Amino acid sequence: QVQLVESGGGLVQPGGSLRLSCAASGSIFLVNDMAWYRQAPGKQRELVAKITRGGSTRYAASVKGRFTISRDNAKNTVYLQMNSLKPEDTAVYYCNADVRPTLFSDYDLYWGQGTQVTVSS
Repeated sequence: QVQLVESGGGLVQPGGSLRLSCAASGSIFLVNDMAWYRQAPGKQRELVAKITRGGSTRYAASVKGRFTISRDNAKNTVYLQMNSLKPEDTAVYYCNADVRPTLFSDYDLYWGQGTQVTVSS
């Protein structure tokens, strides 16, 4: 069984920063793409940032230049550094990973439980 656990969310003022972490554990042979999604109340879940195993990245236009996604393959961990936060960044942030649990398993998508980020004065 593969588990993803997020941490680092909280309450910050506009213009502040947070760093989210997501660690994968359990049965893991290989982790391919990893990503961060977010969902605000009454809105659909949206892709925020994505990173391949080799380190290639892509970002939603709304966060480009403010957020940075990175990963540590040795720790099976993905990070999201969030700077210059705005009230519209308020959402539950979810970690996502494409994982092959064993040599004989297919890749499958796994989700974390979510961590709340609130940007408010």
